[in-house]
Amino acid sequence: MSATTSVPDLSREIEIDAPPARVWALVSDVRRMSEWSPQVVRSFVRGGVVRRGTTFLNVNRRGLLFWPTRGRVVRFDPHREFAFQIAENWTIWSFTLEETGTGTRVVQRREAPRGISGVSRRLTQVALGGQEPFTVELLDGMAQTLERVKAEAEAR
Repeated sequence: MSATTSVPDLSREIEIDAPPARVWALVSDVRRMSEWSPQVVRSFVRGGVVRRGTTFLNVNRRGLLFWPTRGRVVRFDPHREFAFQIAENWTIWSFTLEETGTGTRVVQRREAPRGISGVSRRLTQVALGGQEPFTVELLDGMAQTLERVKAEAEAR
């Protein structure tokens, strides 16, 4: 097992003028993740149906650099929470939905309860400019993701 490095949890939130069921349909559709996330190029879902335990492969991109990550759905509570864990770095990415008087509050988080793998830490340092700049990039990407989900949910 690789050495771990502690990293802070990251989060961004947004208010969406749409019911939780509509927002849920978007954030839980792994195949469409490339439409929301500026880092994901394509997602391949194993077995077709997305539910707890479903596995998938993401192809990610930053400039000329491409890399795959393997995910597994670890929380699946319809209209409330969708979360998946990335095998390579151990992080858990989630969307939590809360009905409000005017729509849905969505919180996207990146949790690292076990830290991140030593291999991931080294690759972030060598290929992605280090943990601090990459964290800023992740936070910006989360904000973009939520804005894109909002635009799609409110356009319907």
